[in-house]
Amino acid sequence: MARINVNPTRMEMQRLRKRLRTAIRGHRLLKDKLDELMKRFLETSREAKRLRAESETALARAYSGYAFARAVMGAEATSVALMIPARFVSVSVGSKNVMGVVVPDFGFHEDNGEATYGYSSTAVGLDGAVSVFSVAAPLLLALARAEKTAQLMALEIERTRRRVNALENIMIPDYSETIRYIVMKLEENDSGSKTRLMKVKEMILTQK
Repeated sequence: MARINVNPTRMEMQRLRKRLRTAIRGHRLLKDKLDELMKRFLETSREAKRLRAESETALARAYSGYAFARAVMGAEATSVALMIPARFVSVSVGSKNVMGVVVPDFGFHEDNGEATYGYSSTAVGLDGAVSVFSVAAPLLLALARAEKTAQLMALEIERTRRRVNALENIMIPDYSETIRYIVMKLEENDSGSKTRLMKVKEMILTQK
């Protein structure tokens, strides 16, 4: 806590009191924002953890089925069967504002296509792998959104925490200390002025 170097005047005191009120109000708003950001961050982190677990499970199943089909059919036959895509997907990329943080917002769109290979000439594992891959794709997109959102929120939490600490530990105490100093100096000046007036009055009375 340090006193600001200002002239101890009533005008300066009024200016500092106004700044102090603004700082206190800003500290309260930033503290509320920090609490809400922490709440949203924890929710997003839990969502990201869940999506990662689901994605890893789906991908493990899909790769297992693909490996089985490749072992039964051979690498070349598997590649030929998957050469023509059965479905077409599109991803829309946007953004949204969450507590002052601009986070990504993805949309996943998929048409309802059918397999382009013959079921009789392919292994059963290939059908399962293709089906699971189609489930894993939107999960991976949602995971990317959740993890990026959590990362951006963590950065904003750190910035907001620094601002809260600066107001709480530096600005507000400095303003308060400086205001107390000015009040004390003004009271000393008032007391000195009264003392001088009383002495002048006594001198006038003695001269009479």
